[in-house]
Amino acid sequence: MKQRIPRIVIAATQSGSGKTTIVTGLLAALKEKGLKVQSYKVGPDYIDPGYHEIASGRPGHNLDTWLVTEEKLAEIFARTAGDADIAIIEGVMGLYDGGRNGISSTASVAKLLNAPVLLVINAKSMGESAAALALGFKQYDPTVNIAGVILNRLGSPTHRQMIEEALEKLDIPVYGAVGRNDKMNMPERHLGLLPVQENNSEAEVVAEIGRTVGASVNLDRIIQLAKDAPEIELPGQSELPAERRVRIAVARDDAFTFYYPESIYQLELAGAEIIPFSPLHDSEMPAADGLILGGGFPEMFASELYGNESMRCSIGKAAESGMPIYAECGGFMYLMREMVDFDGNHFPMTGIVPGAVEMNKKLQTVGYVAATMERDTVLGKKGTVLHGHEFHFSSECASESCDPEEYPRAFTFQRMRKIPPYLAGYAKGNILGSYLHLHFAGSPEAAKYFVGKCSEYRCQREK
Repeated sequence: MKQRIPRIVIAATQSGSGKTTIVTGLLAALKEKGLKVQSYKVGPDYIDPGYHEIASGRPGHNLDTWLVTEEKLAEIFARTAGDADIAIIEGVMGLYDGGRNGISSTASVAKLLNAPVLLVINAKSMGESAAALALGFKQYDPTVNIAGVILNRLGSPTHRQMIEEALEKLDIPVYGAVGRNDKMNMPERHLGLLPVQENNSEAEVVAEIGRTVGASVNLDRIIQLAKDAPEIELPGQSELPAERRVRIAVARDDAFTFYYPESIYQLELAGAEIIPFSPLHDSEMPAADGLILGGGFPEMFASELYGNESMRCSIGKAAESGMPIYAECGGFMYLMREMVDFDGNHFPMTGIVPGAVEMNKKLQTVGYVAATMERDTVLGKKGTVLHGHEFHFSSECASESCDPEEYPRAFTFQRMRKIPPYLAGYAKGNILGSYLHLHFAGSPEAAKYFVGKCSEYRCQREK
């Protein structure tokens, strides 16, 4: 089915060019004009979409061709952008960067969605070379529709004029020119931007960004460019079932924030009712047939998580009862016997996984992985292969070695780069935890399998 969805991709020459700031500002400015704006982020990033949501008033979605198939990506886009006046897609890193062979690069997603691209150029300490850079990006792959540029971090009107005159000679349009403004800086920490859940000043920051970007770009011209995007062939959409056969408790608070909206939607499609709760603030788990602990920053709240003993005991009892439990990264850390924070402080956690985890000053792992199950788990049978992503500063079993008998590994991870495969995670009975971040829209069978395990648990409990 063909649809006309006004859409545009905001890409950059490299990381750190300011595209998240530009996109956040565009979203806020377009919303201020009364438009329904739907945002997207290329790649597996969890944090940037949070700022998108503050600016647009709508949840941001991820578009990633490693985590989901191209057909599923197009379906997600069609379902979530269908009622929007304009869709803004933020790229990842540089325009042509991604996994090996261009997997999930901004360029590949732009071509898949047949969307025009505006290239953000960090013009700080750069003159006419910015024009040469834009020309090189435009000529590198002529099948990518680079419609123009947005200049960022300009120092003066003269600086802007110099670059615009050079771009005019190359017939490359300028859709905006944003000056340096320290008020638009977003707070960061070890995994990137500070999540909006912890940024108490996010509304003021986003408002300032919206005012500045809105006054610095040609909004009407950008809207028209998006409207001129051609019709696109998009697949049909799945509908939620009328009845939900299980209740799945999902940890959601300042410590556990990393969830893809479409991943949760996939669990709902499989028949789950999602019950959010807070391991930080609630005294016990809600009544449920399964538990999911997503990623986030539990290391920043280790003392509070340790202090909520009633919650830790509640989750421990759920594990002992046989409830299916799936944990990713930060959630996996919470399942551990102990967490050691950046300052070397030791905090007991739930103790469901008989290991320890320690924070490191240096990033331990980042990248896409293919995860092969070493044994039957709550997500599938032995040999099942899932596509996921790793990104963490912590390391498992830092305080003592892991006995294979006591600590059965869940997966063999194979990175996209030429790194030998390695064992990862923990899986025993109803418990599965690892550093793997999944997108259930790309692994729908795993979502169905988990819901099925939750249904089995519910039936056994009701006997």
